[in-house]
Amino acid sequence: MGAKVSPVQKVIELLDELKGKVAGDLAAEETMMAEYSKWCDSEANEKEDAIKSNKRTIGDLQAEMADASARIGELSTEVEDLAGKISSSESELADATKIRSDEHSAFAASESELVDTVDSLERAIVVVGRGQVSFLQSRDKDEMKKYTMALSKIIESNWVNKQDKAAVQSLLQSSTSDGDEDLSLQPQASAAAYSSQGGGILDTIKDMKEKAESTLSDARAEEMKAAHAFALTKQALETELATMKKRMSEATTEKSGLEESKASAEEELAATEKTLADDEKYLEELKQSCSMKAAEWETRQKDAAGEMAAIAKAKEVLVSGVKVFLQVTSKTQTKDNADDAKRQRVVSLLQNIKDRSYFFSQLKSTARDGPFAKITGLIEGMISRLEKEAAEEADAKSFCDAETKKSKAKQAELTATSDKHAVRIEKATATIAQLKEKIKMVQEQMAEMDAAQAEATALRTKETEEFAKASKDYKDSAEAIANAISVLEAYYSGGSFVQSKQAPELGGKSGDIASTIMGMMEVAESDFTTLLAESEAQEKAAQTAYDKLKKQNAVTRAANVEDVKGMETSVKSEETALLNYKEDYATTGKELDSVLTYLDKLKPQCETKVMSYAERKAKREEEIEGLKEALEILSA
Repeated sequence: MGAKVSPVQKVIELLDELKGKVAGDLAAEETMMAEYSKWCDSEANEKEDAIKSNKRTIGDLQAEMADASARIGELSTEVEDLAGKISSSESELADATKIRSDEHSAFAASESELVDTVDSLERAIVVVGRGQVSFLQSRDKDEMKKYTMALSKIIESNWVNKQDKAAVQSLLQSSTSDGDEDLSLQPQASAAAYSSQGGGILDTIKDMKEKAESTLSDARAEEMKAAHAFALTKQALETELATMKKRMSEATTEKSGLEESKASAEEELAATEKTLADDEKYLEELKQSCSMKAAEWETRQKDAAGEMAAIAKAKEVLVSGVKVFLQVTSKTQTKDNADDAKRQRVVSLLQNIKDRSYFFSQLKSTARDGPFAKITGLIEGMISRLEKEAAEEADAKSFCDAETKKSKAKQAELTATSDKHAVRIEKATATIAQLKEKIKMVQEQMAEMDAAQAEATALRTKETEEFAKASKDYKDSAEAIANAISVLEAYYSGGSFVQSKQAPELGGKSGDIASTIMGMMEVAESDFTTLLAESEAQEKAAQTAYDKLKKQNAVTRAANVEDVKGMETSVKSEETALLNYKEDYATTGKELDSVLTYLDKLKPQCETKVMSYAERKAKREEEIEGLKEALEILSA
């Protein structure tokens, strides 16, 4: 009769199954916890790197904003100063223009008056020259009145001296008194009265005409000088205004650009600070969650160990306390034909399993002549062993696939990050080189400008020295001639240079020669005065041009200095960024090396064997099925 499993044996089997289930669940949970721990570490490292990078970015943005704010303040001050200077220069130009307009109007009126004076004196000379008596005996009272009014107006001018004024007034008075009397009754008396002074009056009028013409010439010369000086002043002011307006426009544009950059940096700073806060919060929650899960896993391991210990203890109690596990229907029967048939079937199944291991060889040998209980135990042990190997290999395969995939993804990510840092390093290096080249070029331009300024200063100094010497010579010469004229005038002051036609020529003072010499000396004095005025005008123009050049160079130099400062600040910023990029590049390189090293370590245990995992799995499943079938035969 067939053997039946006792209730105690069934309980022992259930305990073994329960213990195996607990061990299997614990192994699966251990695998999951290992993966979860690695994920916690990876996620924490990634967030810590992101937090570090964001903090560094915040520092860079704050430094950039501080630099921009300082530069904006400098530009605002410069724009305000330029606005004040532009307003002052425009006001100065307007005032100078008004003064020039008033001066020109005054000159035009004076010129018109002097032209009329010269014309009137020329006509008076013609009229007086016709004949001394005919002028006094003129019956055209309107003509006489016209000349009388013209002469009366002329002698009121500032350039008429007292002697000429007295002579003309005497003429006008005699003309008026003669007009009040009947000239036809006393012609001889009138003629005699005028004849005694007619020649002197004509000379006086001619002298007045020459003085009027000289005054007109001087006025025109002064007008020309004033116009030239105004033109130079206007040109200098307009050039200065154009330079200041250009610089003001450039400063305003630069200020607007910096304000936009600052606003962009502020927006980026706000976004980075928010990201940093989110990352810090996430990292804190991640650490708490991972810590709680680790504590939970530790408790789970202790509970599982206690559970398996209790199961083992219960099994030990059952095994040691119960001696008989099987209820046999017939104690006398040992082996029958059914057992032989079972054995033959089991042996045949085991022979079909192509496994040459020592354990299988022992199992096959025992199946031929060993007791069924031992055969059953060996088969059960083999099934457990094969199932354990299958589970371990499946876990290893899953572990290898997951770790390889994760490591390669990390490798790709770190490679991309490393390439990004390399590009940033290359770009920052190129930017620094460009900025340094620009700084060098601007500094060379400033050196050339300084050299040109020094050369212009030396030339201006030389020109000033030459002007001082020449102007002194002109002044001394003009003063010497003036002194000589004074000496001659004192010598010839005893009589008139113009002799009466009735008087005979004597060998005394030579009036004609004296007049010629005096005229030549006056021309020489005028020439020296003109040369002095021209040299002064040239000196003033040269000094104005030099001052303008100096001012333009100062403005240009100030702008260049500011440009150099700005570029040097940019160089420092780029160099700081470059150090950060290199640090990030080195850190990423270390992480990438660690990942590659880990991949190399995975190869021995994860590389494909001679028989693939699928083939080994199929073979093992076939063996397990055969062994289970053998167990069914033995337990039937």
